[in-house]
Amino acid sequence: MNITSPETDASLELATELADLFRTATRRLQRKTRDTLRPLGLSGSQARVVQLLADGPLRMSVIALRLSVVPRSATDVVDGCERGGVVVRRPDPEDRRSTLVALTPMGHHLLDQLAEARRESAARVFGPLTEHQRRELLTLLREIIEAEGNRR
Repeated sequence: MNITSPETDASLELATELADLFRTATRRLQRKTRDTLRPLGLSGSQARVVQLLADGPLRMSVIALRLSVVPRSATDVVDGCERGGVVVRRPDPEDRRSTLVALTPMGHHLLDQLAEARRESAARVFGPLTEHQRRELLTLLREIIEAEGNRR
């Protein structure tokens, strides 16, 4: 038999409500981001690939790792980017078995548009908060992420 105190029950209910609200806010942010990316012709995953390549070409394995997806899924995303003309594949000069993915001139042009789209979607979602509330939320989210990272 599991006996909990009223404080424990209230704490669990609060944590559950926080999780529900966080999921709702995350879905809203994702929806707003999709809406702002649509005119650019990119999915969210494709936009992430373009952003990953901002500092230079990457191997497919690195892209998969940074996207937290299996290599096959990364290949599908890169295929879509390539069809859209924003990336190009080329052999890795240091390892002929590997392929590098790099931005095309069109991909580089998209970086500025992506940055603006991200700012716009974030402003829509977090706009109702004051500057102080945004900073407080940022601090709290960083704490949650750091705590999770320490448990791994």
